[in-house]
Amino acid sequence: MVKANDYASVMGRKAEIMLRSVGIDYSKFESGSIAFDYEKMMKETGYTLEEMQEIQYGVNVGNTPLLELKNLTALARSCAPEGKGARIFIKDEASNPSGSFKARRAANAVYHAKKLGYKGVIAATSGNYGAAVASQAAIAGLKCIIVQECYDSQGKGQPEIVEKARKCEALGAEVVQLSVGPELFYKFLLLLEETGYFNASLYTPFGIAGVETLGYEVSMQFREKYGKDPDVVICTHAGGGNLTGTARGLKKAGAASTVIGASVDLAGLHMASDKAFNLKSFTTGHTGFGVPFSNWPDRSDVPRSAARPLRYMERYVTITQGDVFYMTECLATLEGLEKGPAGNTSLAAAFALSQEYDRDKLIVVQETEYTGAGKHVQPQLSFAKSNGIEVFFGDPKDEMPGKNIVLPEHPSLIKATDVDLDHMRRSLIKTALKTYNTSEPTEQDIKFLAEETMKDETWVRKTVSELK
Repeated sequence: MVKANDYASVMGRKAEIMLRSVGIDYSKFESGSIAFDYEKMMKETGYTLEEMQEIQYGVNVGNTPLLELKNLTALARSCAPEGKGARIFIKDEASNPSGSFKARRAANAVYHAKKLGYKGVIAATSGNYGAAVASQAAIAGLKCIIVQECYDSQGKGQPEIVEKARKCEALGAEVVQLSVGPELFYKFLLLLEETGYFNASLYTPFGIAGVETLGYEVSMQFREKYGKDPDVVICTHAGGGNLTGTARGLKKAGAASTVIGASVDLAGLHMASDKAFNLKSFTTGHTGFGVPFSNWPDRSDVPRSAARPLRYMERYVTITQGDVFYMTECLATLEGLEKGPAGNTSLAAAFALSQEYDRDKLIVVQETEYTGAGKHVQPQLSFAKSNGIEVFFGDPKDEMPGKNIVLPEHPSLIKATDVDLDHMRRSLIKTALKTYNTSEPTEQDIKFLAEETMKDETWVRKTVSELK
């Protein structure tokens, strides 16, 4: 029987398509209410740390270098109060085959797809993950399709996304480019159904577990070189998988490092808005993903996301677009390292936060990414100007996303702004109660929500009572 391919019909088959394309029966982990067994899901459908290392090291992923940024540390100290200015390091994930930490996620996802007998993989992503999946599919001998949200309705593509499409195609993938809007997920589902390929989602347990090796390596390298774990690990935060996987790896290493998320402040620019699409000079690592995916992780392309950042994030800060562009130039001109904007989001935060900590403390930015073509500063700023955005030097606190980009007149003006995590935790609980249509969560739900928000059960009960 021929199935109807109109939007409503395809979306109506979403659960069925997902089950066939991911190979996980998520119902096994459900309680029938808000709670689900997250750790059981990770254990039964993921891989052990040792298995992940074997998979990744076998395809030249991981074991990336740890670099100390001595000149940037010196600059931070020149702006800091007396005795402050923690040492700044980066974990150079641009050394992976596809040029980002997402090679770790892709290595596991593609390995799993081949193990299950799939002939190809599909991923919906406008970011570095597409290149990572394409790279790993090439190594494994699998077909690869990358579905990108690339253009606005006028057919104008964001330079960074266009660059990533080029890289995906260079690695042998077929790239399907779409305009912003609901058609992305519809087309993604349709392709999964038509091809029978594996859904190499960013948010599966094996995808998130793949990042655990990164956190574990960070700890091991610091212990070997400096005799201690890093005091602070800063993760660029978008969908939450980077932070979640890294934090889980640190825990498996027994590290007590403080985990901080960092995003570019794009407040007011809705991530699904056609009008706002090309007013953003960052396609990931910004608050348009960082906030909603923290408040409600299960908005992803699988029934239950394995990326659950509020379980692990001890602090969340934002920096501005101008801060990141400035820090990208500093990294190149002071350290001789040219890296793309995603990792430099955390680097800008690290530069500001370093000035809060004593000089003997160690801060690591746990990822870098490759740069090229549309990822460079000048193409991004030129594109911003062509879309009517004013670019000038001044105080970044005056930046208004979608209207201007303010490059700091002096590095001392780079500041990290704290996000209210308790507000986000309350939002998660409110969304959970609404989604599952209950005002009386079970004891199991209370325990789950306490784990989700990194709070105790008393706090959760009080919050539920207030929300009534």
